[in-house]
Amino acid sequence: MTLPFYAAVPFVLMLLAIAVAPLFAEHWWENNKNKLIVVLALSVPTAVFMLCNGFSHELEHQMFADYVPFIVLLAALFTITGGIHLSGDLMAKPLTNTLFLLIGFVLASIMGTTGAAMMLIRPLLDTNQQRKYKTHTVLFFIAAVANCGGLLTPLGDPPLLLLYLRGVPFTWFAHLLPMWATAGALLLIIYYILDTYYFKKEEWINISADMREKVPLRIGGKINFIYLLLVVLSVAFINETYIKQMADAHANIFIKHLRDIILVIIAALSLRTTKNKVRELNKFSWSPILEVAVLFLGIFVTMCPALLLLREHAAEFGLSQAHHFYYAAGALSSFLDNAPTAVVFYNVGIEIPAVAPFLSLADGTITQIILEAIAVGAVFFGAMTYIGNGPNFMIKAIADEQKIPMPSFFGYIFKFSLIVLLPIYVLVQLIFF
Repeated sequence: MTLPFYAAVPFVLMLLAIAVAPLFAEHWWENNKNKLIVVLALSVPTAVFMLCNGFSHELEHQMFADYVPFIVLLAALFTITGGIHLSGDLMAKPLTNTLFLLIGFVLASIMGTTGAAMMLIRPLLDTNQQRKYKTHTVLFFIAAVANCGGLLTPLGDPPLLLLYLRGVPFTWFAHLLPMWATAGALLLIIYYILDTYYFKKEEWINISADMREKVPLRIGGKINFIYLLLVVLSVAFINETYIKQMADAHANIFIKHLRDIILVIIAALSLRTTKNKVRELNKFSWSPILEVAVLFLGIFVTMCPALLLLREHAAEFGLSQAHHFYYAAGALSSFLDNAPTAVVFYNVGIEIPAVAPFLSLADGTITQIILEAIAVGAVFFGAMTYIGNGPNFMIKAIADEQKIPMPSFFGYIFKFSLIVLLPIYVLVQLIFF
């Protein structure tokens, strides 16, 4: 059966709800129960439609092969990083702040953009509490740590995790190192120059207070770094490449979901062995990961017919070159969630005849540079707006809490992303795509 185009309407409505609701119904949308109402209203009719029209296999694969591993890994990372607390107050010199951003940029690929951002944002703001000019620090932190830094592993950012779950090898993401290093170097150099300028504008009373009120950095919950290493090893080695039985259609559920089971055990160990005080200092709660689980339930269900339609009509999109995919994936990732955006263009990419070098995956073959463009575009452009990637709004909320004057939704775009980020992203495209 050929799917009608209206089958994709719930997916479009789901993405629109995620993009628009925080702007126009912020307080109503903050309640996870209200998000669940929207999700069920859109996903239940979609699921019924798929089941009644012979697409039960596609829906089952979408939920059990993609959604469950996706949420389990995110939940494990969320639990483990929530047990690591970094505290202290260094002197907020430009070099100190730049080193904060550099460390976060590197850690983002290891512990995820959300984990790195949530671990470092409070100590960074504490370090800068005596300074008057610090809005620019939060903006560059969003770009470097909450987005661009997470490019090198599937753990880094949800779009890459979804590509990994579709068969892209764990080590393949090392191909993105040149793009990662280029964007990171430009962001950090520009930030250092800008922070030096603002540091010279600071009044002496602020600088002297900063010099007096130094507190050494301390790390609580160090055992969670071991759990973080175990997660990395689990994702890298507990898969169909190394354990062939996991690919067997007749394997029992414990074998098929062995990685998920191991990750749940690791997360449980983190909860059991981390002192409650550490999580209290992090203001740890389950609300953010429940929000992600609810929203992505709706995304994965409603995305199923949309992906099938894309496969049928891929040739009609006119996308053929790597830079087409880079800007197309990037533009949508700026205003919609970048994880489903990456999957959408991945499905378009595998319908284009592959040219060497290419990757052979379960769904088909895809030209490697096109896959690189999709991954980089989805991750980088997530920083173009507050709604492009999950951690962005969380960081803004913490900055607002501390009375840091943050730009509005459109102010962020016109005062920061268009004049700082977009030129960097264009340069990355001109060099690599």
